[in-house]
Amino acid sequence: MLKKSKFGKSYVMLLAIIMMLSVVLAACGKNNEEKASSSPSASAKASEPAASSAAASPEESKAADLPEVTLSLTFPGTAPKDEKKVEEALNAYLKDKINAKIDIRMIDWGQWDNKINLAIAGREEMDILFTASWNGHSNNVAKGAFLALNDPAGKYGNLLEKYGQGIIETLPPAFIAGAKINGLNYGIPTNKELAEQGGVIYRTDIADELGLTAQLDAVKTIADLEPILAAVHSKKPELTALYLKDGENFNTHYFSKYDFLGDNNIDGVVMKNGTDTTVKARYDFPVYKETLTITRDFYQKGFINKDAATAQLSPQDAMKAGNVFMGVFPLKPGKDAEVATAANLQGKLKQINMTDRTVSTGETAGSMLGITTTSANPERAMMFINLLHTDKELNNLLNFGVEGDHYTRNGEIITATANTPNYAIGAAWMFGSQFLNYVWDNEDPNKWELFKAFNTDAKNSPALGFTLNAEPISTQASVMNNIRKEFDPGLDTGSIDPAKADEFIKKLKANGLDEVIAEKQKQLDAFLASK
Repeated sequence: MLKKSKFGKSYVMLLAIIMMLSVVLAACGKNNEEKASSSPSASAKASEPAASSAAASPEESKAADLPEVTLSLTFPGTAPKDEKKVEEALNAYLKDKINAKIDIRMIDWGQWDNKINLAIAGREEMDILFTASWNGHSNNVAKGAFLALNDPAGKYGNLLEKYGQGIIETLPPAFIAGAKINGLNYGIPTNKELAEQGGVIYRTDIADELGLTAQLDAVKTIADLEPILAAVHSKKPELTALYLKDGENFNTHYFSKYDFLGDNNIDGVVMKNGTDTTVKARYDFPVYKETLTITRDFYQKGFINKDAATAQLSPQDAMKAGNVFMGVFPLKPGKDAEVATAANLQGKLKQINMTDRTVSTGETAGSMLGITTTSANPERAMMFINLLHTDKELNNLLNFGVEGDHYTRNGEIITATANTPNYAIGAAWMFGSQFLNYVWDNEDPNKWELFKAFNTDAKNSPALGFTLNAEPISTQASVMNNIRKEFDPGLDTGSIDPAKADEFIKKLKANGLDEVIAEKQKQLDAFLASK
């Protein structure tokens, strides 16, 4: 049971491209909901900061008439010491907004997949649940875990239309269109950066001490890291030179540029930075084995944490512990400063961008909040998600804690206090609109303008606009995900011999990989033909 834890194109051109895309997939019945395949126009302005506070909706203005309810908000991360204090502040604020209380449920990253899978399989009652294309979203939709949020024929009607007008007004349509499955949305995307880039974040104080700064500034490839990691391992043996774990390594989608076409737990990809639309297993791309080989070399030389295959701490939390020099991260402008604040290492971290900036449909669905089919209060849950996209005070309270306690503020700029570490959840990218977030004083004050520039000239995946409907292959996908869990953590972190990849691919093929790839290819071809 899941229990509450204590623990070369401009952005405008990009959106214009997405506007031309429409997903043509066979309609399928799931959760007894009628679905119509469609993809509304995605023409939109670029992401811009939303208004500081949207006008009260009719639902909010009638909060006193609504019965009080408690909504669970479940997301990955380490529960902070001051969770209860912030929860109480949230509940006081929400009383006059939507007469709801929030029950924050954080689950450590290392336990997230297993606990959520068990909760979904056991039909445990939850309300608002974090979900993402890279975290089994498509497969969980096929299992009936999430409500369709914009289905007028659904049990609750079109929740987005009725209670999410602030989302519709402020979230660029590219996000909504790109996150659709069979014409419907089962999660509301976070309004944030659209492009993605892989790289590393390292400790600048240690680099300066060891005279490694110039070498780090010259890093372009994974291989370039070898002499740097060797020096750290030799001169600072008490440190983990490079922290890796399952899902956060050089073979992850944002680093190796795999486009999984809708669900990162279902193999069969095209390359985001390529042009070929032939769906293949990762195993069939040279970058896969090349990455496994160099990662294995790093592991055998002692650069990587020995528990990498089973590690549960996120790279951010591992750096917070103080004994890690470098970690692998998905990057964006100011990511190093965000991690530094969350890890209590302000002014001591720097990022190295190491891959192309790319955009795939998965990025539009890379961080979402869904409403589960076991929720007792879907309408109120949608009201809450809508507030996260429109209400500046609520958004920052959830993300950064209580003003004057967990931070001090001067306009839009906030400064850490002695109590900041007690509510440093580092989850702003998960909730509502990041363009409502205050900016830490160790970040660039023009952060949100930099986000827009980050999307400029990003390379589009050849499958941009396509999202897999996983229902026809849901059985194979579930079996293959279990196989992935058996092999991926060890292979991707260098913990086991890359030769084991041969056994991995044979087992996948014996359990439906070819059928999965054929179904992905069939749906992708139909989508491309419709353009």
